[in-house]
Amino acid sequence: MTEKIHLLGMTLDELKQVVQECDLPKFTAKQLADWLYKKKVMSIDEMSNISLTNRALLSEKYDVGRTDPVENQRSIDGTVKYLFKTDNGKFIESVMIPEDDRATLCVSSQVGCRMNCLFCMTGKQGLSGHLKSHDIINQLFSVDESDDLTNVVFMGMGEPLDNYGQLKNALEIMTSDYGFGWSPKRITVSTTGVTPKLKLFLEESNAHLAISLHSPFADQRLSIMPAEKAFPLSGVLDLVKQYDWSKQRRLSFEYIMFKGFNDSIEHAKELVKIIRGLDCRVNLIRFHAIPNVDLETSTNDVMVKFRDFVTSKGITCTIRSSRGEDIFAACGMLSTEKSKKGEML
Repeated sequence: MTEKIHLLGMTLDELKQVVQECDLPKFTAKQLADWLYKKKVMSIDEMSNISLTNRALLSEKYDVGRTDPVENQRSIDGTVKYLFKTDNGKFIESVMIPEDDRATLCVSSQVGCRMNCLFCMTGKQGLSGHLKSHDIINQLFSVDESDDLTNVVFMGMGEPLDNYGQLKNALEIMTSDYGFGWSPKRITVSTTGVTPKLKLFLEESNAHLAISLHSPFADQRLSIMPAEKAFPLSGVLDLVKQYDWSKQRRLSFEYIMFKGFNDSIEHAKELVKIIRGLDCRVNLIRFHAIPNVDLETSTNDVMVKFRDFVTSKGITCTIRSSRGEDIFAACGMLSTEKSKKGEML
């Protein structure tokens, strides 16, 4: 039996192609988008303003494609980690982070990641495949908190800009009138700095940008982030300095702090130097220990001194709260290696 094609994750232009191929009225494409992204239906049968005959035609080749999580784990701090299975039998994780009046979903863009950052469990897993926009949107729709989400961050498994085509489609669906109708201010995309795709992202989207920096010194950054060789931080900074960050979108730099490695005042001084002139903020992140990595997190006192120095130079700098560490849902801890081996299911 031939597997059906999922409608969820299709842009309006793609839905128009579906309608044309099925020889349906042109306005059916907008109806489909409305059912998929505003009414969040589970099946084509629920699309009551499309005739029974046309629903039958659609159902011959297509389905909605909503899939529930395989399992979830709840942290003592309220964070929830969801495990999803993709069509090709791979696994990904998403993390829902509740905080006061905010509900932020951290979504994945790839199965694993090819960036191989030393400090990240996802990178240790390697890349098993790119997610389709269907897989991305399904994460948003299928968590228990779907209707209450206030923000989405592309900081889960994978390098979002390494899967830019599917990311672009998902962002279009999330921000277009025919889709979620969200403001781009509710979305943040994190990247190590895949420069060619970063340029496209900056030109084609108004979502916020977070750059994984982690050391202001190129040689040291290269020792923990192999992507520095192909996409040097200097080139990434040259690119972002060409854009206006004082208006709608926000630029931030993610900085995981490692004890005795990148947490000195000399590092803080160099960090200030290389981002000077940018309207941005710096988020300091505690390192969460992962197996077989000889790094430790900086002490709280050191992080506070680092933060205060950067702040004293006129740059907003905060220490990000650590969430979900007890269920391996914190920054750098997502991995589905065990799922791939059938050990979790």
